[in-house]
Amino acid sequence: MTDNLNRIDLEEPEKITLNEPWEVRYWTKEFGITEAKLRRAVVAVGAMSSSVRIWVRRH
Repeated sequence: MTDNLNRIDLEEPEKITLNEPWEVRYWTKEFGITEAKLRRAVVAVGAMSSSVRIWVRRH
């Protein structure tokens, strides 16, 4: 399977999956944050992209 940031078909999928390397790269690029910060955000507020987006803006 190719490693492609364009694999996410929806404008913004609802759930962030941290066990998929391509998805971690997508979200770190989307939010402009490090992988460590993405992981902290998911631990703090859960895997919903909308919640993570709000957390990232506040931190």
